[in-house]
Amino acid sequence: MKPREAGVTLVELMIAVTLVAALSAGMLMAMRTSLITVEKVDARLDLNRRVMSVEQILLRQIGGVMPVVGNCANGTGGIGPLIPAFNGTPETLHLISSYSLAEGSRGYPRILEFQVIPADGAGVRLILNEYLYTGPLSMAPQCVNNVFLPVQARSQSFVMADRLAYCRFLYRARIPDTPLMGPWIPVWNQRDLPGAVRIEMAPLVPDPASLPLVNVTVPIHITRDVGAPYSDSP
Repeated sequence: MKPREAGVTLVELMIAVTLVAALSAGMLMAMRTSLITVEKVDARLDLNRRVMSVEQILLRQIGGVMPVVGNCANGTGGIGPLIPAFNGTPETLHLISSYSLAEGSRGYPRILEFQVIPADGAGVRLILNEYLYTGPLSMAPQCVNNVFLPVQARSQSFVMADRLAYCRFLYRARIPDTPLMGPWIPVWNQRDLPGAVRIEMAPLVPDPASLPLVNVTVPIHITRDVGAPYSDSP
C-alpha cells in the first residue's frame, strides 16, 4: 500500500480563507467605527475651541477700544467735522481698536465694523471688517454726513459666528460724575464711551454636547475723554 500524502484539501483551504476574511472584515468595521468616533470628537473639540476663541477675540477687540474721533465725508467730496469713532446699534458696531484679528496687538490700530447679517439657509451670522486706521481722515469712507454707512459683507470679511438664532449688541450707559453704571440701551451715539458692551447670541440648533455661544459682556475701563490728545504736548 502507498503511504498517504500530507496536505490540505480544497474544503479546508476555503474554510481557512473564509475565517481570515471574516476576521479582517470585523477588524475593519471596528477600525471604521473608531475612526468615525475620533472624527466626531475632533470636530466637537474644534467647535469648542472656536467658540472659546471667538469669545476671547471679542473681549480683546472691544476691550481695546480707543477713545478717538474721525472725519466723515460731507457728501460733496469734502470732509466734514470730527465725530466719535465709537457708534453702535443692535445690529452694527463701529469702533477703533488697538487689537487686530490679523495682527493681534502688534500692528497699527484698526477700524472695526461688526455687522449682523442673514446666514445661508436660516438664522444670522456675525461678520467683521477691518481697515487700517491712520488718523481721523481714514474713517471718511465709512460715514457720510455724520451717519455711518451700512456695513457690507466682503470676500475679506471675517465670520465671527455663524448659524445663530439671534445676535444683538447692547451698551451700558454710565451715570455722570459717579462710578455707577446705568441701564443697558440698544443704541449708542453719545460722545463718551459706554461702560460695557454686551453681545447676546444663541445657536440656531443647540447641541448639548458642545459649548454654546453665550452672551459676552466686555467691560470698558477707559474713562478718557473721546478725542483728547494722547500726549501732553498741544
